[in-house]
Amino acid sequence: MGGFRFSTDVRVRFAETDAQGVAHNANYLVWFEIARVAYLEEFAGGYPALREGGLESFVLESHVRYRLPAHFDDRLEIRARVGELRGARFRFDYEVTRDGEVIADGWTLHACVDAKTLRPTRIPPPLADAIAKAESSSAASSASS
Repeated sequence: MGGFRFSTDVRVRFAETDAQGVAHNANYLVWFEIARVAYLEEFAGGYPALREGGLESFVLESHVRYRLPAHFDDRLEIRARVGELRGARFRFDYEVTRDGEVIADGWTLHACVDAKTLRPTRIPPPLADAIAKAESSSAASSASS
């Protein structure tokens, strides 16, 4: 994929693995969420700021492509970016790397909705501007978790 300017780190916990020490496939979506929440915190005031502004963000679709397994105690980097922003929808793209090698990638598609009515609402300009700034930034950002 390439072009990621944000990442956060995770460590594969024992509880996330099976008897062979391999991370269960559902954990990748959890790791995507960790990166997405950290991205919003760094660039857009955080998910709580969206909620305080009367918005919610629903996941409409998700996709994960598994290339190599993650194992107990692996240290992973989860890269995230907003790959598409249009109307009420936006899409996050992700890469999961271990020692610089991509072991999985994927995306999640989201819709902004009014918190009271649950009706789709355009992405507010401050959020769209924050994302545009984050995606055009030449400096790489990262957070640890």
